[in-house]
Amino acid sequence: MQIQVNTDHHVKGGDLLKQHVEDLLNGSLNNFKDEVTRIEVYVADENSHKGGDDDLRCTMEARIRGLKPIAVTHHAENIHAAIDGATDRMVRSVRKTVEKRREV
Repeated sequence: MQIQVNTDHHVKGGDLLKQHVEDLLNGSLNNFKDEVTRIEVYVADENSHKGGDDDLRCTMEARIRGLKPIAVTHHAENIHAAIDGATDRMVRSVRKTVEKRREV
């Protein structure tokens, strides 16, 4: 499973943030590593210097072998909460999609 992490220029964290996201996704989606071929992660600060509630966004797009991509988004007050929320949503979406395919 390939994981690509992208951030806008307002998000700080660099390589440590990317490693955190990779570790989190590898652990959370380990049961589906044969089905998920790639995950792209986008972390952005929507209001940048203005601040505000829930202005950090994490969007994830997963590619599952033989199916259309699945995308989820989560907004939060800080980077880690946005990433954790998006990861939870992605795990639920992937599990549901893979289980449906196995039933057919």
